Amino acid sequence: MDIRAQVSMVFHLDKCIGCHTCSVACKNIWTDRKGTEYMWWNNVETKPGTGYPTLWEDQEKYKGGWEQEADGLRLKLHSKLRGLANIFYNPFLPTIDDYYEPWTYDYENLFNAPEGDDQPTARAISMITGKPMESIEAGPNWDDDLGGSPVYAANDPNLAGLSEDEEAQLSELERVVFFYLPRICNHCLNPGCVAACPAGAIYKRGEDGIVLISQEKCRAWRMCISGCPYKKVYYNWSSGKSEKCILCYPRLESGQAPACFHACVGRIRYLGLLLYDADRIEEVAQAPDDRLVEAQRSIIADPFDPQVIAVAKASGLSDAAIDSAQKSPAYRFVKRWQLALPLHPEFRTLPMLFYVPPMLPVLAAVKDGRYDVAGADDHRLAPLLSSLERARLPLHYMASMFAAGNDGIVAAVYRKLIAVRLYMRSRRVGDVPGTEVEQALAAGNTTAEEAEAIFRLTSMPTFEERFVVPPLARESAVEATLDPGAHKTAAGFGFRQPPERRW
Repeated sequence: MDIRAQVSMVFHLDKCIGCHTCSVACKNIWTDRKGTEYMWWNNVETKPGTGYPTLWEDQEKYKGGWEQEADGLRLKLHSKLRGLANIFYNPFLPTIDDYYEPWTYDYENLFNAPEGDDQPTARAISMITGKPMESIEAGPNWDDDLGGSPVYAANDPNLAGLSEDEEAQLSELERVVFFYLPRICNHCLNPGCVAACPAGAIYKRGEDGIVLISQEKCRAWRMCISGCPYKKVYYNWSSGKSEKCILCYPRLESGQAPACFHACVGRIRYLGLLLYDADRIEEVAQAPDDRLVEAQRSIIADPFDPQVIAVAKASGLSDAAIDSAQKSPAYRFVKRWQLALPLHPEFRTLPMLFYVPPMLPVLAAVKDGRYDVAGADDHRLAPLLSSLERARLPLHYMASMFAAGNDGIVAAVYRKLIAVRLYMRSRRVGDVPGTEVEQALAAGNTTAEEAEAIFRLTSMPTFEERFVVPPLARESAVEATLDPGAHKTAAGFGFRQPPERRW
């Protein structure tokens, strides 16, 4: 057992209103420089939809993440020999058209136009070439709020596994639906970008698990962009270096939440420390698809377990860090309540950003003056008890995103969420019989006390409850790096040996 610490995140998708405040906060701080115009370290996508960059989930196109072979895991992008052969040419690299050509407007022509009979305009000017653009064809949120349209939804890779009946249901006008998916770097435990970099410029900080790129070592091979299946590494065309989300580590080191977390209007974001067993990373990453979520949960250690605490302290974690892990909202959502799920675990990078799936909208209509839900017999409780099979978005679509196609994992999450809703309705409105509440709690594998705790952390959390920023002890990490004879080697605080580079 090798217990290490990882700053982890949870996004509650039921609360996201798609305002993009998080994206703007990140853009204003980190990517307002030349060469970063098209970079959105934080972006908000509409699902179903193609996302940003276009079709980033299609790894047959981009070859990101890992794949299983007889002798273990290997990068989907290439082997060591093939990587050397293609070092000057990467056929799976996204182009600027997969993102969008950033532009501004010629406001001078608009403001200073002389008086005349025609209406002056501000032409679109490319921020890359500086030349006028004939037409604007894409943007970072080009299909925003259009997830239900056949133009964008039809190209969503997650729809590939749906049956003909499920696809037909989505095409019905009354079933048109979408939800928002905010994305940042997942700061994975088994990151493909780290393994793909020929220069060894990308590394995972030992004291907190944040994945960073050394601007001194980066040689612009750009294999990291293809190696990341989430496409959260970008190339700065001006500096010739790759860049990515740094989880606002300067803010974390001063006890503040990252900018996108702090600015979130819907308060959907939670941050806390998770303890995990680093000895099991390879074993967990090789789990079968239908067991990937359970395997990733199993690698997360119990911060209250005396044995885990002892090993963590032996690895150099302080009492304050362990206390932060015990108070972590991420631990409760991911491990204790098992409500938060990883995005596309089949990429096998073991992402440390988890999502609470959105409650599926109820398919309903007014019938004979009553609110009627398709497939429900009890009209009084129908809006709450609509069957998962009759939800607007098929359950398998959500499973394709958050459970590697395992419908049972997602169904268990939704049963617990429905149980919490029913329990709180019985408490606040009082129109749900006790027997039905007990049945719902049993079906959701939860209790009244747990339902109350889930409700409070979801709907009524304080700032300190949402963001339990651990002490990162950077001064100790720097000292360990400078002292090669110390117990904590130059691999970083919490690492006994530098991790082997994987191809």
